[in-house]
Amino acid sequence: MNPVLASVPDVALSFAEYQTEGFHDELFLADQTPRPEAGPIIQRINSLPPGELMRRQAAAERLLLQLGITFNVYGDNQGAERIFPFDIIPRIVPAHEWEWLERGLKQRIQALNLFINDIYHDQHIIKDGVIPAEILLDAKSYREQCHGINPPHGIWCHVTGTDLVRGGDGQVYVLEDNLRCPSGVSYVLQNRSIMKRTFPQVFDLSRVRPVGDYPLRLLRTLEHLSPRDVANPRVVVLTPGVFNSAYYEHSFLAQQMGVELVEGRDLVVAGEKLYMRTTSGLEQVDVIYRRIDDDFLDPKAFRADSMLGVEGLMNVYRAGRVALANAPGTGVADDKVIYAYVPKIIKYYLNEEAIIPNVPTYICENEDERAYVLDHLDELVVKAANESGGYGMLVGPHSTREQQAQFAELIKANPRNYIAQPTLSLSRVPTICGDHFEGRHVDLRPYILYGKEIFVLPGGLTRVALRKGSLVVNSSQGGGSKDTWVIATNQEQLTPQSATP
Repeated sequence: MNPVLASVPDVALSFAEYQTEGFHDELFLADQTPRPEAGPIIQRINSLPPGELMRRQAAAERLLLQLGITFNVYGDNQGAERIFPFDIIPRIVPAHEWEWLERGLKQRIQALNLFINDIYHDQHIIKDGVIPAEILLDAKSYREQCHGINPPHGIWCHVTGTDLVRGGDGQVYVLEDNLRCPSGVSYVLQNRSIMKRTFPQVFDLSRVRPVGDYPLRLLRTLEHLSPRDVANPRVVVLTPGVFNSAYYEHSFLAQQMGVELVEGRDLVVAGEKLYMRTTSGLEQVDVIYRRIDDDFLDPKAFRADSMLGVEGLMNVYRAGRVALANAPGTGVADDKVIYAYVPKIIKYYLNEEAIIPNVPTYICENEDERAYVLDHLDELVVKAANESGGYGMLVGPHSTREQQAQFAELIKANPRNYIAQPTLSLSRVPTICGDHFEGRHVDLRPYILYGKEIFVLPGGLTRVALRKGSLVVNSSQGGGSKDTWVIATNQEQLTPQSATP
C-alpha cells in the first residue's frame, strides 16, 4: 500500500477546494462546476464520511497487490516488479465525444492497414510522391522480409493502441500509433473490476459502457485469421517470458481467452506447419498472438541470435499455414516520422480528411524544420522516431541547457531519427494527493481490434502523470492509471455492472 495513504488521518476529501488552475479538466468546467457526465461520481465522493475515500483507495491498492498486477522497468537496478499505480478518481468521456473518437479511430486504422499493405507490395504511395522513399526505407521498423506477404483477409494491424491527448484548447489529438505489440489492456480490465467494487451504485447510475467482453472479442478476432477451416482454431499467446515488462498481461489475456501461453521453445516447425509441444505430442497451431518484436520472431529471417522465437516460423507464415497478430512489419506505422504523414495517408487511401488531427509535427529530416527545432529546443518536445515508454525524449520547457545541447547534437548527427512537437498543455483529471485532490495530466489509449469488422473498446487506458507538473504519463517514468468511463447514449441498453462493495 502507498505509505502516504497509510499515514493520512480520517479527513473528509471533497472537491469544494479543487482548482482547475486554467487547465482543461476532464471532470470540471472552467467555472469549477462539474461537467454533466461527472455529476454523479462527484456528488457521491463529496457525500462520503471522513476517511472513507482513502479507505477505498487503500483497498484498491491492496487488491492490485493480491491480483499481482505488476510491471517491470527495464534498466531498474532493483530488478523488482512494481504495482502499477492506480487512482480511483475516473476519467469520464461523454457519449457524443466517444462517438466522434470511435469514427476517427476506425478511419485511422483502416487507412494505416491499407498503407502497410501497399508498402509491402506495389508502394503506390511512394510512386505518387506522397511519402519520400527515403523516409520509408530508412525507418528502423521497415522489414524487407515482409515484401509480398499476404496476411489473412488483408489485415495487418489486428490489435492497435492509439495514444490520444487533449490540449488546452479542448481539442483531442492523436499523439502516436502503436501497432506492433501494444500493451496495457489488462490494466483497463482490472481497473474496471476494481472500480465496480469501489463505486457500485454510481457505476450503474452513470450508465458506464462495459469493457469486460474484450477478451472474447480478441479471441474472435484471432480465430478469424485461422488458415484452417476448423470449428476451434488453435490460438496461442507467444511471450518472451517471465522477465518481460508486460508478462502479467500476456498471462492474463491467455487465461481470459482460455488459450495456451507459450514461449518460443514450446513451438516447432515441422513439415511446413507450426506445432506446439504438449504432453500428448505435437498439436498444430493456427494463430499466434505474438507479444514479441519482429526482430526476435525467427532467427532465420530476422536476428540470428534470437532465442525467443521459432526457427522457420516466417516460412510457414509466408506459406499461409499460420497467422500472426499483429503481422510482422506493422511497426513501420509506429515510426514517429511516418506518424507525421498519417493525415496524408488517410487522404491518399480514403479520400477523406483526418477526423482526429495529429499534433503539429516538425520533421527534423527537413532542413528548414530542423533549423526551427534547433532554435526552439527550450519550447518543444523532441522525440526519437522509434523509442517508447517516455525514453529518448526531451521536454523542452522542463529541460536544462545541457540536455538541450545534447539533443541538438543528436539531431544533427541523425536528423531522420527525430521529430519535434509543441509542448501541449495536456488536460487533467482530479487525483488523490495526500489529504486533498490535485489535477494531474493524462492521456488516453483506446484499443482497436480489426477482424471481421473494426471494433473500438469503449474506454481505454487513461495514464496519469503522478508527479506534479509532469507531462510524462508512462509507467516507466512514474506514471499511473485511472479507469475510463465512456457514458452510454440514452438509446443504449445496458445490463447492470455493479458489484458488491
